[in-house]
Amino acid sequence: MNELVQWDATRLAEGLRSGVVSAEEVTRAHLDRIDAVDGPTSGANESGVHAFLHVDHEGALARARQIDADRAAGADLGPLAGIPVGVKDVLTTKGLPTTAGSRMLQGWVPPYDATVVRELHAAGLVVLGKTNMDEFAMGSTTEHSAYGVTRNPWDATRIPGGSGGGSAAALAAFEAPLTIGSDTGGSIRQPAAVTGTVGVKPTYGAVSRYGLIALASSLDQAGPCARTVMDTALLHAVIAGHDPYDSTSLPDAVPDVVGAARQGATGDLTGVRVGVVTELSGEGYEPGVVARFEEALAELRAAGAEVVELSLPNIVHALAAYYLILPSEASSNLAKFDGMRYGLRVVPEGENVTAETVMRATRAAGFGDEAKRRIVLGTYALSAGYYDAYYGSAQKVRTLVQRDFAAAFADVDVLVSPTAPTVAYRLGEKLDDPLAMYAGDVATIPANLAGIPGMSLPAGLSDGLPVGLQVLAPQRADDRLYRVGAALEARLNDKWGGPLLAKVPTWQGVSA
Repeated sequence: MNELVQWDATRLAEGLRSGVVSAEEVTRAHLDRIDAVDGPTSGANESGVHAFLHVDHEGALARARQIDADRAAGADLGPLAGIPVGVKDVLTTKGLPTTAGSRMLQGWVPPYDATVVRELHAAGLVVLGKTNMDEFAMGSTTEHSAYGVTRNPWDATRIPGGSGGGSAAALAAFEAPLTIGSDTGGSIRQPAAVTGTVGVKPTYGAVSRYGLIALASSLDQAGPCARTVMDTALLHAVIAGHDPYDSTSLPDAVPDVVGAARQGATGDLTGVRVGVVTELSGEGYEPGVVARFEEALAELRAAGAEVVELSLPNIVHALAAYYLILPSEASSNLAKFDGMRYGLRVVPEGENVTAETVMRATRAAGFGDEAKRRIVLGTYALSAGYYDAYYGSAQKVRTLVQRDFAAAFADVDVLVSPTAPTVAYRLGEKLDDPLAMYAGDVATIPANLAGIPGMSLPAGLSDGLPVGLQVLAPQRADDRLYRVGAALEARLNDKWGGPLLAKVPTWQGVSA
């Protein structure tokens, strides 16, 4: 394996600036790694990680060569220029397929780039391709992709999390140093937790949703994924900012997340007050997860932070509220996939062909079981006579959750919890029990309901599998995540003798 794929983005950037390596060399090394370990980019794919749905070999190399030429000509390039990045297949990419993991959009090539993708290009990053995901971001395991499951590089029999399991697995398998994910109820943070990587859901509205195929518009948020807190901060700085094309985009200046990560990397958290959420631990959390969390708390205290316990009483209702709000908004957003305008169209045989029969046949063939389940649930919740009882009541609970967070942040700087109650479980283990799968998002969902930023970073191993720690901050205070996260990362890396990903096993005989 080419050692370049083991370098983090910060080290790669230094090598590119100094001329030690070229963007073409770095890009080719990662494309070779994908070819070696990812396996076929379609079908059941039992021979590889299957982090990517589409790999743009020619386009990526051409982009890398252009960056090298621009650097040689003395162009003023961004700090991440020439660094490869994978993009979750929920973001539109001009000239590259965008399917959202669904048969409904199989073969669709958008005519425009999402704002996030446009910002990546403007900053000189090299898009390697599109990463696998649960269909329309509905799922916590990446088993609900129409194009085959993604496997966890720590153990090929286990899930990589979801819906953005492809983005997280690509990092853990050293196929990309940076990726982009999206987070509706934990789809960046939960995959980061179970793959030993770092993922951040920014404040709602801090990163443009223009070109992000909508699941639940009031919850969806694109965000950065990487192997280190600093790399994640560098990518965050590239993609965040106001966008006039997105009506929910915040006009605020982007907090200095990179500066905060540098400050935190000293390992000093003197004066920082950290809150432990009582309701996000205890019953339902595996002993190994709790043990790693307690060890992380000890490191925060050793770094000078004051750690206090507090209660968010209404957070216990967040899971139920979320699974009414999300399906309701999904039912509305996915109504556009009707077989008429773009995407899949199935014309039924043996019956009168009408708009209604085409729509019925197209949706039956185009949507998977999990998508259908949530669409039906959402349609019911929004139906006449039930709207106030279900969707309306869930929104009231959402307000109570937001008030709980506001009260908590009046007393502490950040909140912490385990990211997920369990380590990665086996593929297929919860396919027949969707309620059990939904419960895995219990710690991540509240942040989406409140619109606050959240980070997951590695906290150690339990039975050889990664455990994640979640840090939450007030709205518009994303920089706090990076200070606390970088400090904890620095102390844990010293304790472990290196990053957690150094312990990832080999994949198909290829050293990782």
